[in-house]
Amino acid sequence: MNSTDETPQPTELVGGENTLEESSVARSSEDSMGEYQQLKRELYLITLATATVTFVIVALVYNWRIALSYLLGAVAGVVYLRLLAKDVDSIGNESSKLSLNRLALFVGLMLVAAKWHQLQILPVFLGFLTYKAALLIYLLRTIWLTD
Repeated sequence: MNSTDETPQPTELVGGENTLEESSVARSSEDSMGEYQQLKRELYLITLATATVTFVIVALVYNWRIALSYLLGAVAGVVYLRLLAKDVDSIGNESSKLSLNRLALFVGLMLVAAKWHQLQILPVFLGFLTYKAALLIYLLRTIWLTD
C-alpha cells in the first residue's frame, strides 16, 4: 500500500481489531458525550445566571428575607439539577438503580421552609423551580437559533 493512499485494504478491515464501522461508532459516541457535557455546562450556567438575576430583582423589589428564601430554593435547585445529571450519567451502567436523593432533597427543603419561621415557602419553592426556567430558556434559545 502506498503511503499517500488512505483507503483501507480489505485485509486490513478483516484482520484488524477495529473495523471502520466500530471506529465510526466510537467517534459518534465521543461526539455525543461531548455534546452532553456541553449541555450540562450550559444548563448549569443558565440556571446560575437566572438565579442570580432573579435574586437581585427579588432583593430590590421585596425584602431580604424573601430574597434569601428564594436563594435557598435556587441553591437547592442547582443541587437537584446536579443529582439529576449524576443519575442520567449512571444510566446504562450495570448498577443503574436510580437514587431517591432528589426526592429527599425536595421534601427536606420544603420541611425546612415550613418549620423555620424566617423562611417563606413560596419563594423557596419558586427558587427551587429556577432550574426549570433554565430548561425553558435553553429550549427556546435552541428553537429560535436553529430556524
